[in-house]
Amino acid sequence: MTITVTEGSALLSRIREAVATRIIGQEAAIDDVLVTFLARGHALIEGVPGTAKTLLVRTMASAMAIRFTRIQFTPDLMPADVTGVALYRDPARGFEFQPGPVFTDLLLADEINRAPAKTQAALLEAMAERQVTADGTSRPLDSLFTVLATQNPVEHEGTFPLPEAQLDRFLMKIVVGYPPVDAELQMLGLHEAGFDPEKGGGARILDAVLTADQARECRTLVDQVRVASEVREYIAKITRATREDPALILGASPRASIALMRAGRAAAVLDGRDYVTPDDIKGRALSVLRHRVTLAPELEVEGRTTDDVVSGVLSRVSAPV
Repeated sequence: MTITVTEGSALLSRIREAVATRIIGQEAAIDDVLVTFLARGHALIEGVPGTAKTLLVRTMASAMAIRFTRIQFTPDLMPADVTGVALYRDPARGFEFQPGPVFTDLLLADEINRAPAKTQAALLEAMAERQVTADGTSRPLDSLFTVLATQNPVEHEGTFPLPEAQLDRFLMKIVVGYPPVDAELQMLGLHEAGFDPEKGGGARILDAVLTADQARECRTLVDQVRVASEVREYIAKITRATREDPALILGASPRASIALMRAGRAAAVLDGRDYVTPDDIKGRALSVLRHRVTLAPELEVEGRTTDDVVSGVLSRVSAPV
């Protein structure tokens, strides 16, 4: 049965509301994760320890009845620990491929920047092409396959910065900050009342509110969203402005333009519309672009960030009326 955009938006609102009962004060991050999932993308979630990055992904997985796997990235994690390995069974059966944890629907790559580059790169083909090649054989991943990776800020001890090719495969980089004081008080009340996500081992944090089939239906809605020529021109103006900004030594690539349009279409579905508005683009531009541009070293020394520069670009580029 095909659902309408209105029905899909209602289903997604149920997920948003359910997750928000556990992840308090991070509504923008919840919406960005939903947009990433709808747009068939992957997200990098960054924040200091203790800001509920891992819990956000676990709660999102609980809200959807899909397969979920977590990989804890460590300095000694090997690529085969992610993708799988060929094991010798017996002379009659020979070598058999044992699928790794990447063969799932929703993959939590926890603290991805604590693993060395070769292990981080093990996800590259899976994220870009939704397949894994091992022993000369390509094995497809499920159509729902999504990577939600968490990382601590790169200046923290024991981290390995992700290479640019890996970063570019993430549709969004979602920054999770400290919650406002009222949200933190609400969070303390929730835990005082008995909520503890560490209890029960792998038990679900929430009852599922969306089936796997419904998740696939919601994703197909994104393909039906219209993008007017004026909005496409607005996207191109934003990305071109980053390439011309002297504060950046590397601007956004054409892939960034496509990613921004995909995110805008998903945001429209989340709001129950079958067309993209300039606000859909502007509202997702920071998350889509912040990891795809490189700040000039002298400005980095001064304490400026890519967020500062991209925000400046968005304020200068006029949106269509």
